[in-house]
Amino acid sequence: MLKAFKMKLYEGQAAEYKKRHGELWPEMIDMIHEHGGKNYSIFLDEETDVLFAYIEIDDEEKWSKSADTEINRKWWDYMAPLMETNPDNSPVCVGLKEMFHLD
Repeated sequence: MLKAFKMKLYEGQAAEYKKRHGELWPEMIDMIHEHGGKNYSIFLDEETDVLFAYIEIDDEEKWSKSADTEINRKWWDYMAPLMETNPDNSPVCVGLKEMFHLD
């Protein structure tokens, strides 16, 4: 199953966002894999500071439980100064509808 969504960086935060993801904590990597995530990529539209992300997941229910892990909450707090977030510091994510797919 493929999930795609967009998020929004604050102006001038792209370099720091890329740096932090380049140093992704091993515990976060483990958590993503343990919750069935793989092939996770995030792209930036430099004109708008909008991030486009997609991830392959094994199971929606299993993946949804990743949000409540301690390491995920810590990551959200760490990333909150760089991007638009909800009151719990989770990134504001807008799901995207698949319009075309080709294998």
